[in-house]
Amino acid sequence: MAETAGTADAAGGAPDGILVRFWGVRGSIATPGPASARYGGNTSCIEVRCGGRLLIFDAGTGIRLLGEALQAGELADGTPLDADLFLTHTHYDHVGGLPFFTPAYDPHNRLILWEGHLGPERTLQQVLDQLMSAPLFPVPVNLIETSCRYRKFTAGDTLEPRPGIRIRTAPLNHPNNATGYRIEHGGRSVCIVTDTEHRRGGPDPRVVELVRGADLMIYDSTYTDAEYERHVGWGHSTWQEACRVADAAGVARTVLFHHDPTHNDQTLDEIGTAAEAMRPGTLLAAEGMTLTL
Repeated sequence: MAETAGTADAAGGAPDGILVRFWGVRGSIATPGPASARYGGNTSCIEVRCGGRLLIFDAGTGIRLLGEALQAGELADGTPLDADLFLTHTHYDHVGGLPFFTPAYDPHNRLILWEGHLGPERTLQQVLDQLMSAPLFPVPVNLIETSCRYRKFTAGDTLEPRPGIRIRTAPLNHPNNATGYRIEHGGRSVCIVTDTEHRRGGPDPRVVELVRGADLMIYDSTYTDAEYERHVGWGHSTWQEACRVADAAGVARTVLFHHDPTHNDQTLDEIGTAAEAMRPGTLLAAEGMTLTL
């Protein structure tokens, strides 16, 4: 597994393997400013390339940067976008960037939006209509619907969105529900497990089964174990639990993700040092960080 860091772009991917690039790594609310400059302040958005095919996971504020990079890069010559966007859930920090994703407004593009957490009583179209409606937002959702298509599934289903790409899903323990994903392509696997609250007394067996033997696990590490005691029921986990899950499931490498807004760069440095001691090779997600499998 190779790792690079720095300013991200969206030009191409791993031809035969999987490329993972982070555009937003924060949870709850964006945290711009000098105290978060190194790890980044945008909320959740992860680009995954499977043999060059673009999959996007979550549409927090980081997706705006991804859209700008796509417009300046592979879409600059008029090539239409053909991508899939998978939402873990629809809390604001995971969808608030979608109205600012400029490729969604081009009718020549094709963006398939997937969700598995809303159940039969709601549709994603209804949720986005609420998000993009007066007096909250001036641009109506119908302006992006010329490019967007909606796909509903149930967390626990196995999806095959494109040839050669298999995505297993699982329900997560989060208020209003959430979905975990395991992306499999070319004999490699990447798991995205955010937002989820672990169980007392041992790892969540649904999560362990989803991530078992994965090459890479991206895990909700909002709190430390000490902080978690003040946030029971809030729907998030800890970096220590990430290491415990990885050990229980035989995960090759773990990335700590969904950083709490109170965790500045110095705090994250300290968490990174402690995580390396607990499970060598553990990484902290940072904007622009790219991993290839």
